[in-house]
Amino acid sequence: MSLSLSAVHGTLVSLKSCQADLSTGMDIVTSVAMDLAEDQDEGRNPGIDEMKELLLECAKLDREIDCFVDIVQQSTADITAQQPETMFGLSSKVKERFSETKARLSESDLQNHRKVVAFKDSIMSCFDQDSQEPENMEELDEDIAVTQTQANFTCPLTQEHMINPVKNKICNHHYEETAIRSLIETRKKNKKKCFCPVVGCGNMEVTLSDLVPDHSLKRQIQKEQRQSDRK
Repeated sequence: MSLSLSAVHGTLVSLKSCQADLSTGMDIVTSVAMDLAEDQDEGRNPGIDEMKELLLECAKLDREIDCFVDIVQQSTADITAQQPETMFGLSSKVKERFSETKARLSESDLQNHRKVVAFKDSIMSCFDQDSQEPENMEELDEDIAVTQTQANFTCPLTQEHMINPVKNKICNHHYEETAIRSLIETRKKNKKKCFCPVVGCGNMEVTLSDLVPDHSLKRQIQKEQRQSDRK
């Protein structure tokens, strides 16, 4: 039984690895859509809608992997607590539970997937910038410079420039993704709530589901870094 459970564990690790690659792919899709939004002349570029459909398909697969992994983990936990012979029914049990769970999943719920929310926020940000474009390009360059100077690219946890910033949907504060995720997991292991690390913020419970990638801020940080490297 130990070898069989070990094989199951190895499969779950592989699935999680695929899920990480899928997450990276969704970020790339969002980046391409932002390029299309920034380069559009008039009207909405149809490629943006194609990118959104692709992202939704990826989000759907990501959600199904989450469900499958949870079901397998629950099922193997039940087996280890019972008799070894119950291992033989693992495959059918997982298949049955997964089919039932998958049937209950709603397409509309995909709109709340963190990567989908980030996609919509990023595209909307591009559109807002286009609608506010001044006629004088020098004025635009000056406004951008002022905005970059005022923007805070420093993570409140690491006190360093963020690389992959995420925004808290509840209080709108930003953090470096790996730093805030690590803090949340550490507090969870100690059975404590994770409060927002920004001084003065009243948000006393930050969860992983509150975090959304901020691709617009990431681009600003990368642009500032490129300008700094040229100096």
